[in-house]
Amino acid sequence: MFVTKKAIARRTVLRGLGVTLALPWLDAMVPAFTAFAKSDAVPPRRFGVFYVPNGMSMGYWLPKSEGPLTELPPTLQTLAKFKDRVALIGGLAGDAANKVKGAGAHSRSSGTFLTCVPFQAITDANVIAATTMDQLVAKAFGKDTELRSIELGLESADILGACDGASCALTNTIAWSGPTTPLPIENDPRSVFERLFGMSGSTDPAARQARLKRNQSMLDVLTKQIARLTTALGPRDQAKFDEYLEGIRDVERRIQKAEQQNARELPVIDQPVGIPTDYNEHATLMMDLLVLAYQTDLTRVSTFMLAREVSSRAYPEIGVSDSHHPLSHHANEPAKLERLHKVNEYHFRQFAHLVDRLAAIPEGDGTMFDHSLFLYGTGISDSNTHFYDDLPIAIVSGKKVAIDTNRYVRYPQGTPLANLHVALLDKLGVEVEKFGDSNGKLPLIQGSGLTGL
Repeated sequence: MFVTKKAIARRTVLRGLGVTLALPWLDAMVPAFTAFAKSDAVPPRRFGVFYVPNGMSMGYWLPKSEGPLTELPPTLQTLAKFKDRVALIGGLAGDAANKVKGAGAHSRSSGTFLTCVPFQAITDANVIAATTMDQLVAKAFGKDTELRSIELGLESADILGACDGASCALTNTIAWSGPTTPLPIENDPRSVFERLFGMSGSTDPAARQARLKRNQSMLDVLTKQIARLTTALGPRDQAKFDEYLEGIRDVERRIQKAEQQNARELPVIDQPVGIPTDYNEHATLMMDLLVLAYQTDLTRVSTFMLAREVSSRAYPEIGVSDSHHPLSHHANEPAKLERLHKVNEYHFRQFAHLVDRLAAIPEGDGTMFDHSLFLYGTGISDSNTHFYDDLPIAIVSGKKVAIDTNRYVRYPQGTPLANLHVALLDKLGVEVEKFGDSNGKLPLIQGSGLTGL
C-alpha cells in the first residue's frame, strides 16, 4: 500500500456548477500510520440484496450434493471463477408468506422476503408491513454515508393500486424503512446518475441544449479541480483515479446514447428519461451505477430487483419468447423448465457482472468485492406450486468477510429464513436478539465481524 504523509480526507469531494464528485477509496486516504481514526483507514463494509421474481427452476439451481462445491449449478455458472466465494443454502422457509391473508402468492413473496413478518393489506394504498433487514443495516451504516441506502430495479415502480391481490407497493419494492413506508425502486439510469453526482436538468429542449453546449460531460466542469488533485496522488492512486473517471465518462456516454435512442421527443418533466429497451444493456448500466455508488462510498447498502413479481417480460434475446410469469407455471414440463432456467440464468448473469466489476477494483489490501457481502434469492422456490419453503438462496461474499463459503448447506426443512437474516445482521455488526419469525441464528456464518477490523 502507498503511504504518504499528505493525507486526503476520506470525504473529499470536487464541486462545480451543480456537480458533486465524490472520490473513490485512494491509498492517499490512509495517512501515515495514526493520522486518522481506525475506521477511516479500513475500507468500508457493503451489503446488497438481489431479488428475482416468479420462483426458480429448482433443478437447475440446486447443487448435486451437500458439502463442498465441486462446481456451481447451471443457473450460477457465470460466477464460476468466484466459486470459492459462494455459499448455497437449502431448507430455509418463508413461513410469514403463508400467514398473510387476502393477498396473492407473489405479493406475499416479495412483501415478506426481507421482513419475515406477515403484512396486513388493509387497502390498496394502506399497508402495514415491517422494517426490512437491509434497512437495519442502512440505519447503522448510513451514519457514515450521504445516502443511507439505494433501491434499484429494472421494471417500472409507477404501477399503483392493486397488484396480485394486494397493494402494488408490495411488488414494486422489497425495502421498507418502516411498517408503512415502502422505499420505491429507481429504474431510470439518468435519475440514478444525477442522484449520485448532483446533476440537475430538464427535458425542456432549450434548457437541455444549453446544458449540453455548456457541459458535454460533468467532468468537464471539474477539469481544474481534477488536475490539482492528480498532482497530489501517487502513481497507483493516479491510475485508480483515472480508471474511476473513465468509468464515469463511460456511464455518461451510455446514458446519453439511451436518451438519443428512446427519448427523442420528451414531454417537459424534471428529469430526462433514458431507459435502454435492451434488458442486458439496462441491467449492466444499472449495475455499473451501483459500482460507482459503492466506489464513492455514497452508500453501502442496496437492494436490486431484477424484475417485479408477476413480471410478464419476455426474453427473446436468449431464446425465450414466453412471458416470464406464465412460463413460471411450467406444470413440470421439461421444455418449460429449461426455458425458465434460461431466464433465471440471465438474471444471475447480470449480478455476476457486478461481482466482476467490484473484484477488478483495488481497495485497501484487496478489492472492493473483498469487503462486500451479497444476498441473492427469491421468496418462492417452485414457481408452479408457489412454495415458500426450501428457498433458493445464495450468499456471495468477499475474502475479508468471515463467512464459510464454497459449499452447499442444507438446514432442517422449515428453518426460518429470518434465522439467516439474524446471522447476516450479526456479521454486519448489527446485533438483534430476534428478527421477524426467527428462532435462532444460522451457524453458517463463522467468526464475528470482518477480518482486519
